[in-house]
Amino acid sequence: MTVDHLNAFLLEFSVILLVAVVAVRISTRSGLPSLLIYLGIGIALGHNGLGLAFDNVALAQVLGYAALVVILAEGGLKTSWRAIRPVMPAATVLATVGVAVSVVVTAAGAHWLVGLDWRTSLLLGAIVSSTDAAAVFSVLRTVPLPRRLTGLLEAESGFNDAPVVILVVAFATTGPLDPWYVLVGTILGELAVGAAVGFAVGRVGAWAVKHVALPSSGLYPIAVMALTVLAYAGASLLHGSGFLAVYTAAVILGNSKLPHGPAVRGFADGLAWIGQIGMFVVLGLLVTPSEMGSAIVPALVSGAVLVFLARPASVLLSLTPFRLPWREQALLSWAGLRGAVPIVLATIPMVAAAPRAQEVFNIVFVLVVVFTLLQGPTLPPVARALRIGEGDLGQDLGIESAPLEKLHGHLLSVSLSPESRMSGVEVGELRLPKGAAVTLVVREGSSFVPERTTILRAGDELLVVTTEEVGEAAERRLRAVDHGGKLAGWLRGR
Repeated sequence: MTVDHLNAFLLEFSVILLVAVVAVRISTRSGLPSLLIYLGIGIALGHNGLGLAFDNVALAQVLGYAALVVILAEGGLKTSWRAIRPVMPAATVLATVGVAVSVVVTAAGAHWLVGLDWRTSLLLGAIVSSTDAAAVFSVLRTVPLPRRLTGLLEAESGFNDAPVVILVVAFATTGPLDPWYVLVGTILGELAVGAAVGFAVGRVGAWAVKHVALPSSGLYPIAVMALTVLAYAGASLLHGSGFLAVYTAAVILGNSKLPHGPAVRGFADGLAWIGQIGMFVVLGLLVTPSEMGSAIVPALVSGAVLVFLARPASVLLSLTPFRLPWREQALLSWAGLRGAVPIVLATIPMVAAAPRAQEVFNIVFVLVVVFTLLQGPTLPPVARALRIGEGDLGQDLGIESAPLEKLHGHLLSVSLSPESRMSGVEVGELRLPKGAAVTLVVREGSSFVPERTTILRAGDELLVVTTEEVGEAAERRLRAVDHGGKLAGWLRGR
């Protein structure tokens, strides 16, 4: 590549990014999932569009994996452990047992209704049985669902990529299939290794980031993202699940009160957007729309089996033991969103030169487009029809901490949610420990220095300065008042 080639590439790339950014705005207003717009951009640039030739499936697979690592890292960094901890057992069962049920039911439908052989049917079922982290993280944050359901769906989408990848690789091989118990053992082993590596990297990395004072705040986001990638690479080289490792490490790091948390999450958010845009555009480039006609009927039939039979069956069998109400199970069935992950997984058999690999890719692409159009925009009205999302939407008190190394203190940025019981409390009634003080209140775009008698309101943002010794105690006190009001901890003298 020469400098002239670089200049042309940068021009094209910047234009695509700008178009994609505008597309996000359009999709937000119209309810159309942004991933479809990105796929459309790729298709418009490809064979039947502007004629940009791209047929390197192996490169597309590599780029797709890299994008998924970043997307899972960003999702993990923004996932509240408090929200997913109560639903971890349910999410784990749904991401393993539920995936197995979905694969079997979808494969049976593809075999008996579409006419695919069993090997190809199982491959198709495995590819489309994983909910997509990018789709879930982007759509669910715009839908006012109860915290339990949001946490369950996010945890499921973060966990279920791991077993699905193992199944797809197994079914895409040209040799004989391993016995089912070997597959189960392989899945459990890789999940165990991935979880262990992610936990170790997350815990050690969080300790290191909090105890090593870096000379610039801009280095913290780089360090955190490097740790998540390290978890993925380390687990993969140890023959574990890299996707589970990166998500586990990111969840631990994101819930460890890291310095400069907003900068870390903002940096990860930007990388995830670039990853999503690049992945969808590249996948769109692989598609030749003129060859999709024969895939429409198989995709509609297989998709109908997946959405209306396989997903509800997997939810019912996985979550009934946890006594979830039928309304919540119905919503979880409809919210099994597919996106780029199945399309990326569909490149695995193409790279492996598996029989009927191109046919499977075309079916998966049409299925994702059609059923994303069906499920994404209709999720909010389905939630309203099931009377889910009305209440139980309380948000945790937003507290971000930035170290003041030279002053041996911490600066806490506190955001009051609309449901916060801190609303109506006077600053003096917070009873912060000695060494902590509210120094500034930002309200409706204006800032002022509060008095002890200043009454806080929902939506306020507070700046609290603390010494290093009382930083954690001040944060605990703020959270206690947020949940219990000004009398929180009174009997304990706190």
